[in-house]
Amino acid sequence: MDTSMSKTAAPTAVQAGLDPRRWKALAFIAIAQLMVVLDATIVNIALPSAQSDLGISDANRQWVITAYALAFGGLLLFGGRIADMWGRKRAFVTGLVGFAAASALGGAATGEVMMLAARALQGAFGALLAPAALSLLAVMFTDGKERAKAFGIYGAIAGGGGAIGLILGGVLTEYLDWRWTFYVNVPFAVVAALGAIGVVREPAETRNRSALDIPGVFLSTLGLVSLVYGFTRAETDGWSDGTTIGVFVASAVLLVAFGLVESKVRAPLLPLRVVTDRNRGGVYLSLGLATIAMFGLFLFLTYYLQVVKGYSPVRTGVAFLPMVAGMITGSTQIGARLMTRVPSRLLMMPGFLVAALGMLLLTQLEVDSSYPALILPAEILLGLGLGTAFMPAMSLATHGVRSSDAGVASAMVNTSQQVGGAIGTALLNTIAASATTSFVASHVAEATSKPAQQMLKLEAMVHGYTSAIWWAVGILLVSAAIVAVFVNARGQSGAAADTPSGGEAADDSSDGEPEPVLVAMH
Repeated sequence: MDTSMSKTAAPTAVQAGLDPRRWKALAFIAIAQLMVVLDATIVNIALPSAQSDLGISDANRQWVITAYALAFGGLLLFGGRIADMWGRKRAFVTGLVGFAAASALGGAATGEVMMLAARALQGAFGALLAPAALSLLAVMFTDGKERAKAFGIYGAIAGGGGAIGLILGGVLTEYLDWRWTFYVNVPFAVVAALGAIGVVREPAETRNRSALDIPGVFLSTLGLVSLVYGFTRAETDGWSDGTTIGVFVASAVLLVAFGLVESKVRAPLLPLRVVTDRNRGGVYLSLGLATIAMFGLFLFLTYYLQVVKGYSPVRTGVAFLPMVAGMITGSTQIGARLMTRVPSRLLMMPGFLVAALGMLLLTQLEVDSSYPALILPAEILLGLGLGTAFMPAMSLATHGVRSSDAGVASAMVNTSQQVGGAIGTALLNTIAASATTSFVASHVAEATSKPAQQMLKLEAMVHGYTSAIWWAVGILLVSAAIVAVFVNARGQSGAAADTPSGGEAADDSSDGEPEPVLVAMH
């Protein structure tokens, strides 16, 4: 890294690192992130009750989930760049206020149209809020040890929030009303917004002053919306459906065009240097794949516990608590403590392998499997593994990137997870459904009585789940292999020397004036 760059970056890193309010700011950023992650699953539990109250048809009920996913996934890159340009604190507070208003609208919904509009607005403001939250951490915590602690907390929330959403959704739906799965966001958002206004201090020199890449916004939004919608449609209409294939083709064309535009324009929405760096590219890809496995697990375990074992929504949510505890432990006690001491791949790769071992245990599920003997140890291994892997991955995704690109680099983390979640739900559910159908067809002749037919139905469902979980095991192993091949960064101590050769520091002068990078100068 050249001398002029070090001089530019040093004051920013020191100022951010010495601000005593940054830990208070972390608390409010964590609240906001928890709210966004919760919303990915909390509404799922409440959907049957909401559908009945609002008269939503079976054909349209999926849009309560899909409207949020499309807006969130499609607008993430745009939201990340707006945060870079407009200021991350301003984007963060705006996202919180908008998310709270959209949540209140959803809670007060009187019909299908009002509900779907609220969910789309939640997704849109979430796409502004999520990258702003992660990029605020990136520009505020530049010292290696403090960065490790901050990202340990963030990683635990990002990994465990979905399971917490299942618990909270079950409690609110069972003991209050489904509308509270929306209203609960309002106090979260108000507290986080008021706190952020008072304590968040973002270095002004980390802003991106370039003009907005309008063609990039148009192509990326349509391309990502098409991609997420394609996987969503594949789950309900099948992979061979003509419209599904057409949507995937359109997505591929739009995203290829987006890549070509980004390589030509002077101020791209997504600078290709952000994703072509081998470490960040490896992180985005491995996180996306791991999210496929994690979302599939949430889906199948939820159905197994409720349908096969007869658990209530609340008991089902509580059954996920050991996984949440494992994620918190892996993220804050393993990942955060070792991130500055060992290379990131030596945390991420073993983390994914431990998670794969936990997933492997779940391939042994049967109708009468014991929760303490099988599901509990599997959840603990999954939580520890994913928590240990996610924490350094999220830090590495913004480590060494230009400060003016922190928002869009953070948005890529969320995008990889959002696309991974859409793929996981569609792909693994399709695999499970196909295996279930095949099992019934090959054993139906044996079920001659009503009890036998009921048992066959349950056995077929479990067979479908375990068939899909085998795929999830393989996906986690591929994630570990990607980390082994691509991720070669040394320990994330925050020192300039930690930026890998050929990484971001090497090309920071490509556009003219050097900009600060998100590493502390010692």
